[in-house]
Amino acid sequence: MHHDTPRTHLLRSPLQRACRAFCTSVALLAATTAVTAQDVKISDNIVRLGILTDLGGPFADITGPGSAAAIQMAIDDFGGQVLGKKIELLVADHQNKADVAANKAREWFDNGKVDAIMDVAVSAPALAVLEVAKQKQKVIIFNGPGTDRLTNDLCMPSTVHYVYDTYALANVTASAITQRGGKEWYFITADYAFGHSLQEQASAVVNAQGGKVLGAAKHPIAATDFASFLLSAQNSKAQVVGLANAGSDTVNTIKAAREFGLTQGKSKQTLAGLLMYINDIHAIGLRTAGGLMLTEAFYWDMNDATRAWSKRYFEKMKKMPNMSQAGAYSSTMHYLKAVQAAKTDDTATVMAQMKATPINDFFAKNGRIREDGRMVHDMYLFEVKQQAESKYPWDYYKLVATVPGDKAFLPLAQSKCPMVNKK
Repeated sequence: MHHDTPRTHLLRSPLQRACRAFCTSVALLAATTAVTAQDVKISDNIVRLGILTDLGGPFADITGPGSAAAIQMAIDDFGGQVLGKKIELLVADHQNKADVAANKAREWFDNGKVDAIMDVAVSAPALAVLEVAKQKQKVIIFNGPGTDRLTNDLCMPSTVHYVYDTYALANVTASAITQRGGKEWYFITADYAFGHSLQEQASAVVNAQGGKVLGAAKHPIAATDFASFLLSAQNSKAQVVGLANAGSDTVNTIKAAREFGLTQGKSKQTLAGLLMYINDIHAIGLRTAGGLMLTEAFYWDMNDATRAWSKRYFEKMKKMPNMSQAGAYSSTMHYLKAVQAAKTDDTATVMAQMKATPINDFFAKNGRIREDGRMVHDMYLFEVKQQAESKYPWDYYKLVATVPGDKAFLPLAQSKCPMVNKK
């Protein structure tokens, strides 16, 4: 019996050591898990995102259900949760009314525990919601609206303007066309702030490039007859007719321009759409839109990465995505990655993370969010294909020029954003 004791002791000893090591590692793991759980600070234990958009009006096709679907795709691709907490998306129709948009945003922030609004379609509602987000110190990302005031004089610490703005559209289109010989311009302009801003910014670029603006015709929003405006453009003999309007106004101008023969014959004029989406080209058709020059932040058929994501989107929506819809996905992913890295949904912490992290995905290469909230990335000048050049559905664009972000967007030195430190 005495001789067995050491042997039994020898057998037990490694078992005890293994048990002790195992128990220690379990204790360490438990401690680490406790620290990690403690480190994660998600308000209300749910990350709630919202989108305020036009679900059934004139801008529903270019933002609306398509942008909401793109945000939901990003949430699903992220796994439906971040840091072990569920991600929820709220969708509301602001009916293109600033007061409706502001009231809904206030309700979401106050009672709905919404952490961030991922888009507000159309400039007027966007400006109204910006004020609410400023009061509530919440993250707001814009993919659909155009006004450059969002990151210029009205900038705030938690705003991101992600896809495009009026400055970049006017700058890229006007400068590229003027440099290619289109020196004389005439504008057909929607008679409200957005149209005036586009015309003013494009005119400044044309003049700076040695071109000349021969005149402009202003039309009311949702005009039904463009005859007199187009006649003025035709009589001006300008090489380029700049369309400083949007949505159905742009579509109707282009259709009427073809009927008037502006784009045919010896004295044909180039139409330049200052804000156009691929949805507009799809609605107009290549027979009428062929030869049109326009600027976009994204085209579904640019490369393998854009095609792969766009085909997934097409399966859901039965149409190809436009720049705002692709941007809605990209910006949502960027936000969720920032929450994950920062281990919190705290506004200031997440914004610091978003601004510190470059954006590299199918939407943008080496994109970055500047101190004024402007997401700077390449913009593209396209020419719409003629019908005979299009080989398959949605094969609409030929790339004319790639404009680097620092050349496309307003230079910080010219910004009126109070957060910009001008040395």
